[in-house]
Amino acid sequence: MSATIIEQATPRLHRSELAVPGSNPSFFEKAAQSNVDCIFLDLEDSISPDEKESARKNVVEALNDIDWGNKTMLVRINGLDTHYMYKDVIDVVENCPRLDMLLIPKVGVPADLYAIDMLVTQIETAKKREKRLGFEILIETALGMANVEAIAQSSKRLEAMSFGVADYAASTRARTTVIGGAHPEYGVLTDKSEADDRDFHWNDMWHFAQARMLVACRAYGLRPIDGPFGDFSDPDAYKAAAKRAAILGYEGKWAIHPSQIELANEVFSPSKAEVDKARRILEAMEQARKEGKGAVSLDGRLIDVASIKMAENLIQKAQTIGM
Repeated sequence: MSATIIEQATPRLHRSELAVPGSNPSFFEKAAQSNVDCIFLDLEDSISPDEKESARKNVVEALNDIDWGNKTMLVRINGLDTHYMYKDVIDVVENCPRLDMLLIPKVGVPADLYAIDMLVTQIETAKKREKRLGFEILIETALGMANVEAIAQSSKRLEAMSFGVADYAASTRARTTVIGGAHPEYGVLTDKSEADDRDFHWNDMWHFAQARMLVACRAYGLRPIDGPFGDFSDPDAYKAAAKRAAILGYEGKWAIHPSQIELANEVFSPSKAEVDKARRILEAMEQARKEGKGAVSLDGRLIDVASIKMAENLIQKAQTIGM
């Protein structure tokens, strides 16, 4: 273990994150009553320019008037390259004590977070705000991915990063028009067999970007969250994408439609079998400790000190969920 100890971000259950347009107040109550872990009320991409101000007003009213229970509440502000951003921050942070976090889009360099952190700090001080706001950011540009490690260290408010696959694809000029998921032409062709047969295997074109962002998050104590999957009529493909992210180490995934909430909650919750095995690992390692052993076998496989940490992480998440 390195002598450099990284402080972990504020722990929050973050299996599912529902996007709710600020221009559609009729969606707010349904979102509040859903089983989602986190909700972001959107002022950015889903809002047309002529609705920006009315959406902002809707969001402020909703955060103050609706019972959101114990959900983590976020507002996605407009980008730093727009003239809407400063009013988003001021109006929402000044007037919404229920707000937990800001979701900041298209972060490209550490200075982007410094600017918003400074503004939020001034508002909190002036308004004597009791709840300190956290930040979630979107890594959705080539610039942001190129600077992701530096960005991960740029603000004490930073808790989570989401991978914004749609804008990332546009930024990198990927040859796709779908939001997330696989592409039929991104794959590998096997060598010819003796029978002259060849197989084509699809690959995940987002793997490198997801893996790089994940490592930056875990290195600096942040929650990695997978972003949107555009085809909400295909639950199987959504679950497949979510499982790929979960296996890598992601904590959750966006839901752009209510039907995706339970899918995300299912994928990013440990199963009973996984929890039971984790408990057996801890029991086996405790017995090994008593016998003066550093490692032991369980079900024909080696387990050691690293196995303890993996098992503890899994059991801690199960306890947070209430399993």
